[in-house]
Amino acid sequence: MYKNNRNPLVSVIIPTYNRAWILKEAIESVLVQDFKDFELTIVDDGSTDNTRDLLAKYEHTIQIIKKDNGGVSSARNRGIRSSKGDLIAFLDSDDLWLPRKLSNQVNLFRSDPHILISQTEEIWIRNGKRVNPGKRHQKVSGMIFENSLDLCLVSPSAVMMHRKIFDDIGLFDENLPACEDYDLWLRISSRHPVHLMDTPLIIKRGGHDDQLSKMPGLDKYRICAIRKIIDDNRLSKDQLRAAVSVLIEKCKIYSGGCLRRGRNSEAAYYTDLSETYRKRLQ
Repeated sequence: MYKNNRNPLVSVIIPTYNRAWILKEAIESVLVQDFKDFELTIVDDGSTDNTRDLLAKYEHTIQIIKKDNGGVSSARNRGIRSSKGDLIAFLDSDDLWLPRKLSNQVNLFRSDPHILISQTEEIWIRNGKRVNPGKRHQKVSGMIFENSLDLCLVSPSAVMMHRKIFDDIGLFDENLPACEDYDLWLRISSRHPVHLMDTPLIIKRGGHDDQLSKMPGLDKYRICAIRKIIDDNRLSKDQLRAAVSVLIEKCKIYSGGCLRRGRNSEAAYYTDLSETYRKRLQ
């Protein structure tokens, strides 16, 4: 439990880049939370739209960090480094929180000091319409590493974590232009259980053109993340076998796509990479 039964400070971090058209709604969804012991930091990653004009209206209420464009990982890391809270929560600039998101998660952390990271269920909105996630997107609770290898099962906007987890795991990888969250969640879930609160407390909005999830060739970055965690040599035998198996399959799929597009040398590289790691299973 926290000292003197006081609420912990929660550091809320919103990275943004050219999202003035939707950012205000994300900010307001934080400010109306029923839990008030938070600091809100917006990291403007070099926006060229009217984001600065929008943020000027909040400059006396929240912390605003302006930086050169460096990608979402560098923006989140900058927010983490400037934060003061024991607990860290992220919100993507195109998502929303429901009003009891912070209070419900803080209560969870207060109830069990062993929990280092949790996420909530979510409501999906695509192009303005509510949709149901497919079965493959279904979240699970506990040691979710093997389940998360094929497809990312953690949503940044749904997460709250203790800041000390970064001392063990490290921050977001700024060398990854996409799948940076997949990379971090794999590193965390290989060592720590991720607790799932089955109440939907965020609205995850998608379908717009500037989403990183629409970037082509995402499996290339997932392969990179899996390689990193394998080469770190901290996985258990079962985790290693699962990771290598998924890496081999992703290499096969990605190299096949390269061949169809005439990128033969790239296809050969990933075929060779697959064979290199296949030997780890023998």
